[in-house]
Amino acid sequence: MNELQLKYGCNPNQKPARIYMEDGSDLPIEVLCGRPGYINLLDAFNGWQLVSELKKATGLPAATSFKHVSPAGAAVGLPLNEVEKKIYWVEDMGELSPIASAYARARGADRMSSFGDFISLSDKCDLATAKLVKREVSDGIIAPDYDEDALALLKEKKKGNYCVIKVNPDFVPAAIEKKQVFGVTFEQGHNFMEINDSLFENIVTENKKLTDAAKRDLIISLIVLKYTQSNSVCYVKDGQAIGIGAGQQSRIHCTRLAGSKADNWFLRQCPKVLELPFLDNIHRADRDNAIDLYIGEDYMDVLEDGKWEKIFKTKPSVFTKEEKRAWLDKNTDVALGSDAFFPFGDNIERAVRSGVKYVAQPGGSVRDDLVIESANEHDMVMAFTGLRLFHH
Repeated sequence: MNELQLKYGCNPNQKPARIYMEDGSDLPIEVLCGRPGYINLLDAFNGWQLVSELKKATGLPAATSFKHVSPAGAAVGLPLNEVEKKIYWVEDMGELSPIASAYARARGADRMSSFGDFISLSDKCDLATAKLVKREVSDGIIAPDYDEDALALLKEKKKGNYCVIKVNPDFVPAAIEKKQVFGVTFEQGHNFMEINDSLFENIVTENKKLTDAAKRDLIISLIVLKYTQSNSVCYVKDGQAIGIGAGQQSRIHCTRLAGSKADNWFLRQCPKVLELPFLDNIHRADRDNAIDLYIGEDYMDVLEDGKWEKIFKTKPSVFTKEEKRAWLDKNTDVALGSDAFFPFGDNIERAVRSGVKYVAQPGGSVRDDLVIESANEHDMVMAFTGLRLFHH
């Protein structure tokens, strides 16, 4: 199949819409169920490239949860501990396969942003993964293959309209890519840059102790950034992105946004949050919304009299700033990647509050010395990669 007609473009008024191979060859995908939209396929193709590179770089199955052409989460298939199973709402799912674990992590790190996602898997979708996907609000999935029972289950989702795409894992895009904006054709070389630990050889801080786990997490952060709308910053811990700040005009705003998401991820693991007495009939998405409000500044939206009774069996106490800070101080050894240099040391000062120990950024700012000084003050390990990763 050389082309595929779409429902519409980015918006319903943008018709006609299609994807096609300009050179006359076959598309590298097969639609097994549903009808993908324009944005669905942007998410699918970016997500597929991301997980393919994660698998190649780490040797582990990988998954990502995409929303509006940026990842909401990404992870490799490491086992989940008991707390992670609880905060990702998968404690009832039994033993998860590596690819299912990868998706549970990718979806679970920022469940608010992942709501209605498009999923990309590096490996064949098995039944365990399909069961996870089946019960989440999601627009579609792309993978190199599907087990028969997994595909049958996915085809039941959305009354048979769930978008399921099979991608050719051997497809290599053309060396030159094009797109049109305002009727003008843009052309550039495809970004084939391979991300590996050789990028971390130029460590510019006094502390140069970069562990293997830190190298893995920094690689994950940079691969995520390669497919995240710029400016962007990514926090990673234990093989998964825990905070992604995308599309901000100011880098400090990227760092703050990603840091706040990383903080929320860790706050959800606090016993005070884990033990919230939800009513039995509260759905997962509603629990996610309530937790997000409870741990944030608008906590009275769920604790005010007349409101908490609709969510909780008993009224929880306020999660104070002091309690939150004390818990967040336990988060350590977080890795952070930036798609361009840090122009000021304020990014380092914000990052350290979210447990960042390891940093990878291109370097090249006129204030590099001040940024290095800030990192040294906090005993961080910072590598200058010399590699910018803008994506638009």
